Amino acid sequence: MDEKRLVVALFGLLVAVVLGALALQFVAPLTVSVFLYYSTRRFYGSLRRLRLPARIRAVVVMSALAVPLLLVVSYAVVLLVLEARLFVEQYALLDVAATHVDWLGGMETMPDLTVQGLYEAYQAGQLSPLLDFLGQHAVLLTSVVSNFFLNLFITVIVTYYLLLDGYRLREWLLRFDDDAIIREYLEAVDEELEAVLFGNLLNVLAISLIAIAAFSGYNAVAPATVEVPYPALAGVLTGAASLIPVVGMKVVYLPLTAITAMPVLLGSGDSSLLVYVLVLLVVAVVVVDTIPDLVLRPLLSGKNTHVGLLMLAYTLGPVVLGFYGLFFAPIALVVGLTFANTALPRLLGAEEPGGLSPDQMRLDDF
Repeated sequence: MDEKRLVVALFGLLVAVVLGALALQFVAPLTVSVFLYYSTRRFYGSLRRLRLPARIRAVVVMSALAVPLLLVVSYAVVLLVLEARLFVEQYALLDVAATHVDWLGGMETMPDLTVQGLYEAYQAGQLSPLLDFLGQHAVLLTSVVSNFFLNLFITVIVTYYLLLDGYRLREWLLRFDDDAIIREYLEAVDEELEAVLFGNLLNVLAISLIAIAAFSGYNAVAPATVEVPYPALAGVLTGAASLIPVVGMKVVYLPLTAITAMPVLLGSGDSSLLVYVLVLLVVAVVVVDTIPDLVLRPLLSGKNTHVGLLMLAYTLGPVVLGFYGLFFAPIALVVGLTFANTALPRLLGAEEPGGLSPDQMRLDDF
């Protein structure tokens, strides 16, 4: 009997190693999937009130994430291309760039960004250097694009089925319960992950609305020369940038302030209008960045997870692990702290009342 158990255990270990190696190859999309699952699970559960089937609710949740993101990205790309074209034509940057970039050498003017305009540029041979450049780097471009869509596909599929069958995974794990330690730990970590990651989603939405209101309010009093371009888009991008560690929203509102000042600095505008640009910078720093960070982040950072440790996780995760560390580090932090708070004291034989309390875990008295 013991030999059979040993064989089964070795086989199970082999399967676990193989599956772990495969999961490690796709750790980034799997991590993002877990992040999205906990961020949207509360919304998924709230749709039960509409008496929708589980699959329909999962599709609604995924659509609520994908459609706005696709619209914002598409809108931003179109505006960026159009504004860049106007900027290049206005300041004759194409001639300067053509001397340093080989595949721009055949372009005397920017082609019209229409089907007819691009076709005429192709017939005239203006796009030949660009096509040659793309042909030389086709393997690299194909690899990048295919990896992106593969990771996107994995993220969508895993998130969808976690919404549908996450409870089944939880029930399977609870089959190995021992003296309620596993149950207590899994329930605690599950609750805290939802609180932290759903709080991040709320934080993005709240900052987006605050930024849109701040930029629109600024445009209402500022002269047209120094208005914020596309305040709604700028606000949404500012909210999304709040997830970026260390620099956060500064990657949006600092370049936005510089862009707002360009008509005055590069043109013949009145230099006194720079006062409005300074006001915009103060509004962005105080109203959009500082106040929400001091007020909202502590409220939306979970129940037991210390805000400072969470900020360190968001900061150090991308540094150590790369992009997906932005999502993996806070998950690992919550899993580790919850284990130390719930399971570890009982495993070491500590009495339940003597365990670390949530208030102690927050380190508020240090």
